[in-house]
Amino acid sequence: MPETTGRWKRIRQRFSGKEEKKPLPKRYRRLQRNIAVLMILVTVIPLTLLAVTNAMQYQKNIKAERITPMRAIASKAAHSFELFLEERLSALHFIASSYSFKILSDQATMHRIFRILREEYGGYVDLGLINSKGRQITYTGPYDLLNKDYSNQQWFNEARVRGRFISDVFMGYRDMPHIALAVQNLNDQGESWVLRATMDTKKFQKLISPMGLDPVKDAFIINSKGILQTDSRLYGKVLTKCPLQFPEGNSGTQVKELTDQEGRNIVMIYAPLVKYDFALVMILPQASIFKAWHSLRQEISYVFIVSLVLIILVIFSSTHLLVKRIREADEKREIAFRELEYTQKLSSIGRLAAGVAHEINNPLSIINEKAGLMKDLVEHDMHHDKEKLMRPVNQVLHSVDRCRDITHRLLGFARRMGVQYETLDANEVLKETLGFLEKEAHHRDIHIEYNFSESIPQISSDRGQLQQVFLNILSNAFAAVDDGGRIVLSTWEKDKNSIAVSIRDNGHGMSEETLRQIFEPFFTTKKGYGTGLGLPITYGIVKKLGGDIKVNSKVGEGTTFTIFIPKQPPGDTENEQSYGDFTR
Repeated sequence: MPETTGRWKRIRQRFSGKEEKKPLPKRYRRLQRNIAVLMILVTVIPLTLLAVTNAMQYQKNIKAERITPMRAIASKAAHSFELFLEERLSALHFIASSYSFKILSDQATMHRIFRILREEYGGYVDLGLINSKGRQITYTGPYDLLNKDYSNQQWFNEARVRGRFISDVFMGYRDMPHIALAVQNLNDQGESWVLRATMDTKKFQKLISPMGLDPVKDAFIINSKGILQTDSRLYGKVLTKCPLQFPEGNSGTQVKELTDQEGRNIVMIYAPLVKYDFALVMILPQASIFKAWHSLRQEISYVFIVSLVLIILVIFSSTHLLVKRIREADEKREIAFRELEYTQKLSSIGRLAAGVAHEINNPLSIINEKAGLMKDLVEHDMHHDKEKLMRPVNQVLHSVDRCRDITHRLLGFARRMGVQYETLDANEVLKETLGFLEKEAHHRDIHIEYNFSESIPQISSDRGQLQQVFLNILSNAFAAVDDGGRIVLSTWEKDKNSIAVSIRDNGHGMSEETLRQIFEPFFTTKKGYGTGLGLPITYGIVKKLGGDIKVNSKVGEGTTFTIFIPKQPPGDTENEQSYGDFTR
């Protein structure tokens, strides 16, 4: 029993805000954890998927936005380079077709044609005519190559087979990068001859310059073997082997992301020439391409982390509050069940008290009759100790009267029957009800003042239910005052149809907000042990009897309940069950 009492005391302390904070029980912690994990999964997973999807999509768009224009520039530059070579070969082919072998064999004519080529096209280094046996018949240029034999040169045989030839970049006698171009023609007798020219590669750099490369980018031309045909900013001078792996085949411009031998993350745009074994290569550092993406990703990461932290904080705080409310609701429900059990016990005790009162009345009646008989015998007997005998007899009769009053009050209050109207004196009913609280008033030194009107008329009402109303309000008054407090009971005639009963205390009083809710069911200021049904039941009883009830209160000054009771019962009154004894 002490353990149960202590547990309920702790529950009441929790709801009154006086309990010291303790960790949640295991089942509530598990519930809070499960709810928090579920909410985190439901919120964080979609948020993460959305952030990752948006990031990937944005990265893809950034890549397309930055690489697509550069790919187009590389393709156009490769096409320009191809047109450049085609134009130079076409010029040689035009000369070979316009002049016969005999005319081109004239040295003066060859000089004149070479001068025109340099003036119109530029970049040509020399020009020579080679007969079918591979011997150079005429030559104009800075070197002594007249009568040089090319019959064993690969380019010469290739030119005779294919009709045209463009060499890779080479140094040769000139010690400077240049390329050789050759075209084949046939005379009227069917003999073949080759017109050959060389030109420097400065024009190649001029073709790359319009691409508008910044210092971190690179572009160069390679042959089919990966040998640099122009200088590269990142991978060396002309005629060196480029260390990168290039795509095979000629399937159009390709984009490839890779890491070079220096550990640089790059994007390579590979644009091969269609007709020739050359390719234009553009190198773009990934850092420059994805600079905007990296900046945005960093910002997105910060926002995501901050959002994630806020979400987790909100989830944990809300789940803690939710579980706390669930716990409080569980405990309130448990208290309500306990209070219901307590009420049932009170009801059982009331019925038991009524039975006990009936049982006690029987021997009391016998004691009263015997004591009365003894009194009569003593009064008619001329015994010399008459007064001495009458004193104990009177004491017995007085004690019987007191017991009768007690059992009468028990029977009047504990009975469970419909409304029973009878003629009553409100002052007497109020005093009789106060008798239930005399011991508490004496123990707590509570001063009871009576301001009863002696001229108040009698009324027709239900004694038991009036007792219940008075007892509920008096119980609230006793609970509101401190030890040594004061309660004033007043009665007066309100008008020709009703009387008024006032119960005033100097207790703690109530705020305006509390006053607006005191007659609402289950509203209580007695946290942990009040049911919130006392005043609503009291209000219902007063209304059922045809009366009214008013309340005035100020915090710190006290409360006054005024009950207006009709002198005569209302019209048609059905028999209704009495409300139980609930106190707030």
